Amino acid sequence: MKSLTTLLSILISISAFSQTDLEVLEQSPRHHEWVELESNGKTLHNFIVYPEVSDKAKVFIVIHENRGLNDWARRFADELAEKGFIAVAPDLLSNSSEGISKTSDFENSDAARNAIYNLDSQQVMSDLDTAFEYAKSIDAGTGEVSVIGFCWGGSQSFKYATHNSDLEEALVFYGTAPKDMEELAKIEIPVYGFYGGNDARVNSTIPETEDKMNKLGKFYSYNIYEGGGHGFMRSGAQPDASEDNKEAREKAWKDLLKVLK
Repeated sequence: MKSLTTLLSILISISAFSQTDLEVLEQSPRHHEWVELESNGKTLHNFIVYPEVSDKAKVFIVIHENRGLNDWARRFADELAEKGFIAVAPDLLSNSSEGISKTSDFENSDAARNAIYNLDSQQVMSDLDTAFEYAKSIDAGTGEVSVIGFCWGGSQSFKYATHNSDLEEALVFYGTAPKDMEELAKIEIPVYGFYGGNDARVNSTIPETEDKMNKLGKFYSYNIYEGGGHGFMRSGAQPDASEDNKEAREKAWKDLLKVLK
């Protein structure tokens, strides 16, 4: 019986790697919904996923990459819920451009990326505050809220740690830290980093970040996954993923769950 369960698990894993992000989402048994929140006079769209559990669950704010809240970002939110957590994924491109309600309205990912870098940093923090207050209020949640982000979202996750001391922890996937010591000094929660070995642009900033966090007496722990490239959590989940990115993704998931449990 145990061997049959193991075989089924392997088959499910292989099947997931052969599917697109949207196909994985469409076949998910978990409850998905869109929630609209008012944030500084605009509508902030949020993709919410609930785990299939009997008890209340911890909540995560999921911050997308510089491509916006695309299918992969929503897939990750669903995968997080599969592990037993509630995921709140705000679309930080909500109503950020004329005629654009959310990420899916952009003509392509390049257009979304250009819009990301035109966002006002204070508006981003305000939108995350709005998502945080909603996350705290979810009846099925424990009231504990953490933040996790990827690429651009990883940097925003680190920055949000300087802004909101009521978070449980910040999880930063291949994102850079704020450079200002005064900003880092505001951090009162643990920060965990997850980086690909083949990502010199981001990894070259780690020693300085580690030095500053140590001098300030702040908790900063990280793992580097050799062979993994920038964005390995996304690219490692795709049908054409390299073995290195697949392996980096699998190891990072294990390390992430160790931190959380």
